[in-house]
Amino acid sequence: MDQSPEAPKQTPMAKEIAARFREKITGPNREYEPGDRLPAARTLAKDLGVQLMTVQSAFGQLRDEGLVLTQQGRGTFVRDPSVPLGTEPGSSPAFTALASELSTIHDALRVLGERMDRLERLVDTETPPSP
Repeated sequence: MDQSPEAPKQTPMAKEIAARFREKITGPNREYEPGDRLPAARTLAKDLGVQLMTVQSAFGQLRDEGLVLTQQGRGTFVRDPSVPLGTEPGSSPAFTALASELSTIHDALRVLGERMDRLERLVDTETPPSP
């Protein structure tokens, strides 16, 4: 009898799990649409034979890339790309901080633009016409 030993099944690393789901979310044959829930991390960890932290790390990578949102007690969902980053519950803390900072900068630029407009109007009304 010719029995060749099976190659041991390799357990995927977090970056490999993230790559699989990235393809399922953004690839041409996507399996997940915006709003779809990804498998529960515990269930996926058991199915893949990896530690829960490995799956959580993979989902964290996808969240940091802006592809998914994690909602405490509800799960991980594919993010709608039409919604501005950092504005949804479950957004990456980095994106939330960035969105807040950008909003502050936008407001400051708007105020500065209004001040420039007023200054230009003042200059135009005070400058005598050229001879």
